[in-house]
Formats: sequence, C-alpha cells, structure tokens
Amino acid sequence: MSTKLLLPHQYKKIGWWLFFPGSILGLYVLFTSFEWDMLGGKVFTLYAGSGLKILNEKDTGTFFTWTAGNYTNTVVGLWCLISLMLIAFSKEEREDEFISQYRLEALLWATYINYAVLIFSFIFFFDFEFLYVMIFNMFTILIFFIARLNYKLYQERKGLAL
Repeated sequence: MSTKLLLPHQYKKIGWWLFFPGSILGLYVLFTSFEWDMLGGKVFTLYAGSGLKILNEKDTGTFFTWTAGNYTNTVVGLWCLISLMLIAFSKEEREDEFISQYRLEALLWATYINYAVLIFSFIFFFDFEFLYVMIFNMFTILIFFIARLNYKLYQERKGLAL
C-alpha cells in the first residue's frame, strides 16, 4: 500500500508535544482576549473594512493593504492547526490496509459530526456567539478525526491482546 502523502511517524510525537501547550494557550487567548505586545504592529491584509455594514452604507474598505493589528490570534491558531495536522496526517508505526480503512472511516465520521455541529450552530447560535462556534469548528474536524482514529486503533489493539 502506498502512503506517499502521509508524514513520517516521528511527526506525530512532535504534533502531540506542540498541541497540548498550544491548545491551552489558544483557549486562554480566546477567553481572556490576551495579546502579546511583541506580536503587534503593521499587518498585511487582503481587505481592511470598517466592520459590520448597515444596509446601503458606503464601503470605505481597501484591498491589499497594511493595517495596525496583532498577530497573537494568528500565531496561536496556526500553532494549533499545524500541531493537529502533524498528529492527523502522520503514519502509524505499522501502517497497513486496515489502518488505511480506519483512516477513511474516521474521516467520514469526523465530517458527519463536524457538519452536524455546523447545522446545530446555524439553528441555535447568532451574532458573535456564532463566530466563536465557527472558530472552534475550524479545529473540530481534525479533533474528531484524531479521536475516532485513535479509538479504533485502541479497539484493534485491545481485541488482538485478548
């Protein structure tokens, strides 16, 4: 079986070591609005608008510009996403057809759960609460995938040990 697109197994360990402090820091930044001063300054943006628009209000935004901002959310978000991707897309120690099938089933399962959460959020969350749910939703498909895959691998190991 060809696993050309998967990373080497060592990257999974690196991902776990990065994920735990990154997720704690991410939750702290999200719930306390913490920002590192050293990450502030001019930020390149594709579009700098003036916030939420009222109907028929003239748009005063500009495209492809530098604006004052802070990179804290960006750095922490990338930290968490990259660590989750290292965990999710690294080979297992023994990568075979069964694990490939488990990966496919876990991805399908994670996609179903992720979109169920999205549908639930569209119905029951509004305004900035919906924005917070969308922020979490960026990470949930990888988290659900990792959880389901590891659970299936645990079940397989437990079944073989009996």
